Amino acid sequence: MRRLIPLACACLLALCAVAATAQTQTFEDPHAPYTLELPSSTWRAITRPDSAHEHTEFVYGDRSDGYLRIRKEVVDEGTTAAALSRRDHDLKLRFLAGYVEGKEENFPGRLSGVTSSYEFTAAGKPMLGRIYYLQADPRTIYVLHFTGRRDKLMLIRSQTDAMARSFQLK
Repeated sequence: MRRLIPLACACLLALCAVAATAQTQTFEDPHAPYTLELPSSTWRAITRPDSAHEHTEFVYGDRSDGYLRIRKEVVDEGTTAAALSRRDHDLKLRFLAGYVEGKEENFPGRLSGVTSSYEFTAAGKPMLGRIYYLQADPRTIYVLHFTGRRDKLMLIRSQTDAMARSFQLK
């Protein structure tokens, strides 16, 4: 009996791992210069890049549960991901209702950079923003900007991290 319990646990973990990898899907678009892994079938693209728009948008079920907008920023040579993060907070985000700045952390992935987080309110509900600034080259930074209700976005943090880690240029 003592040998069966660890064996059963190992089999259960293996099945969960297989089920988790079976749910991931790769986002590729001929107009997007990048790919990324969507870790769950709940994530879906709602807008794709075209000749007029370079950004892509995804939702996690409902927009208030999780929303991702990917944009490409062309910056002056030598501008770091951390500097762009500070600029966004100073010029855009701090004007949101109930804005509270979170911390900034280094982020390793296929493209390295930083993450920053913040809280705000929308329609009286507590919201969370988590932004991944990924440095592609000295003049290009890709910004993966996640927003959603604070409780929901905190629950899927491992998915947002996995998506940012899987982000790569074609």
